[in-house]
Amino acid sequence: MTTPEAEQAQEPRPEERLERAVRAAEQALIEFEIAVETFRVEVENFSRLHEQKLGPMYARLEELEAQIAEARAARTGDPEDIRLAEEARARVLPIPGVEELLHGWMDGHGLFPEATAMLTDQAVRPPQRVRPSEEARRLYRELARKAHPDLAQEERERQRREEFITRVNAAYGRGDEAQLRELVEEWAAGPVLAEQPPSRSEELYARLEWLSQRKELLTLIARELEDSAIASMLRMAPDDPDGLLDEIAEKLRADVYKREAELAELLTQG
Repeated sequence: MTTPEAEQAQEPRPEERLERAVRAAEQALIEFEIAVETFRVEVENFSRLHEQKLGPMYARLEELEAQIAEARAARTGDPEDIRLAEEARARVLPIPGVEELLHGWMDGHGLFPEATAMLTDQAVRPPQRVRPSEEARRLYRELARKAHPDLAQEERERQRREEFITRVNAAYGRGDEAQLRELVEEWAAGPVLAEQPPSRSEELYARLEWLSQRKELLTLIARELEDSAIASMLRMAPDDPDGLLDEIAEKLRADVYKREAELAELLTQG
């Protein structure tokens, strides 16, 4: 029979219970960060493919809308039609950042041949895929769980881990499987630090507070990603996002043909 004194002796000290809570919170935060970063890369890559594949069509539609409005204004001479034509033309004029959005697709002289091909039945080189493979995701998770800066207690070790994780994130963002494997080997060959002694209660409480604040920040980031238009598109076809882009492209192509026919009719009437 266990005596009350023995039961009391078996109970962990308050610092030990708090340390367990900190470790559990650290691991939960790391898993949350991995999930957020994985989703961020997925959204970013899908956004890039969306811009590359559909950007020229959106640009063509805006140009056609401006030409249609201008042709209508030239035919009627109505002040309201002229105002609408000016507004439509203003929407397709270069604005800060548009060159970056359509980089590789158009310049001041109009659409590049590759972009024009997207609006026709011509063959076109598909946009570069940057979506990480399953193996790249596995390697990324392995590295993030082992080398995450939140596992460090000393400032020097935290800085070392932050620099390393920055390289890991960059390789993952590129989908560079070979580089991730090299980073796995590099981490395995790195210095192994001794286990830290139990922290004082005040330090552990401060650590828990920091982890809680970090989780709140990541929650805001995750919510912004979830609420983005690109994330909404991904949710529409999580198993075949490229197929969704093809479907949208077909609809846009049909809109382009319709606007071209409308413009041709206006020009003929004029």
